[in-house]
Amino acid sequence: MENRRALTVGMVTLVTLVAFEAVAVTAAMPAVARALDGLALYGFAFGGALATSLVGMVLAGAWCDRAGPARPTAAGVVLFCAGLLVAGLAPHMWVLVAGRLLQGFGGGLVNVALFVVIGRAYPESEHARVLSALSAAWVLPAILGPAVAGAIVQYIGWRWVFLLVVVAAVPSMALVWPRVRGLAGGSTSDISYSVRIYWSLGAAFGALLLYVGGQNASPAGVAVLAVGLVVALFCGARLLPPGAFAAARGLPAIVLLRGLAGAAFVQTDVFIPLLLTRERGLSPALAGLTVTVGALFWSAGSWVQARQAQRLSDATRLRLGSAGIALGVLSAMALAFSSVPVAVVVAGWCLGGFGMGLVSPAAAALVLRYSAPSDQGANSAALSVADALLTTTALAVGGSLFAALVDAGPVAYVAAFAVALVPAVAAVAVAGRTFGGSEPSAPPIPLAGERAGAGRG
Repeated sequence: MENRRALTVGMVTLVTLVAFEAVAVTAAMPAVARALDGLALYGFAFGGALATSLVGMVLAGAWCDRAGPARPTAAGVVLFCAGLLVAGLAPHMWVLVAGRLLQGFGGGLVNVALFVVIGRAYPESEHARVLSALSAAWVLPAILGPAVAGAIVQYIGWRWVFLLVVVAAVPSMALVWPRVRGLAGGSTSDISYSVRIYWSLGAAFGALLLYVGGQNASPAGVAVLAVGLVVALFCGARLLPPGAFAAARGLPAIVLLRGLAGAAFVQTDVFIPLLLTRERGLSPALAGLTVTVGALFWSAGSWVQARQAQRLSDATRLRLGSAGIALGVLSAMALAFSSVPVAVVVAGWCLGGFGMGLVSPAAAALVLRYSAPSDQGANSAALSVADALLTTTALAVGGSLFAALVDAGPVAYVAAFAVALVPAVAAVAVAGRTFGGSEPSAPPIPLAGERAGAGRG
């Protein structure tokens, strides 16, 4: 018990740093885009990291199943920090994007590895509590992150928003490593491992094509964007449970729901600070308070779902959470009109964050419950891949529309938020299909690319 308590403290500390980086970078990115003259790459700076995280997630899933989560966790932290260094020292926007790509790959490794640590090191009765503790690790960064990031940007410089996280990551990993290095792996075939990496590279390549095409409004650029969308979804589908995109009842719908919710939330969360600083004249610190609200209420939702789980069914929590996200997106869309007060989006984003706090840990706990120990890595990777795949697609499409309409004023923001509204509404519909299919005793999630040798073609 004492060892698990120390492990929880170490993981929460590490996630707190990752949370601070996410919150702080979101709040600081408008200033970064201005300093590096990179507004056209604004969406790429966020979505590109998600694209490369796809490869990291799939690699981590197979790696954890074969050798345990210790090495994927360590490698992920090292690469995450390397990406932060590249971004923090970037002379222009494309170099910063490159750093974000490396950071995303490392973050993908860590994201899945920590899920596997929970599955291997804790009994099932503690899964929901530990997952909620990791979500609650966003509380302090949510409260202080935007204000601290704004102060850093204003008085020290935006580069330190990236660099300071590197300094704190080393002792955090030192807390986790001694308690995860002994966790054993399971057994995964080499064919399964190769299939997953193959399709993840294809999905990442397609996602990057989305951003490349989105930088050019010409017919050629639109064609590249369309090809990227097809490649990303085609390859990504092979990394998800069969029937995921059709919202098949049970596990496929759970995985899809997590991806839809994440896409709606992140797409909105990225563009709210940009709108407030460029159109409403708020400082980076004040604009970042909306990010604070979302992250803080995300943690509150996680706390409620952990403490009140016996009062609310899993299906109810998923439905309520999805509805809250959709209402939050609508409040952000309304903010594009100057007559709407900023308080509207603050109130709406309370609902959006609370909704994510209900959906995210509930979906993760369900996937762990449905997984055999030797396949928790692959199944956790499927959940994370859906999140990253749909989020990066939303950011690519939304960022491309925003870049094309940026001279049109509020219309550009309405288009960006409309892209978020589509998965938000879809999540509400899919929430009703998350039960009635696979049972908790069902076998591990099969990847679509592993059916009848489909992954070999």
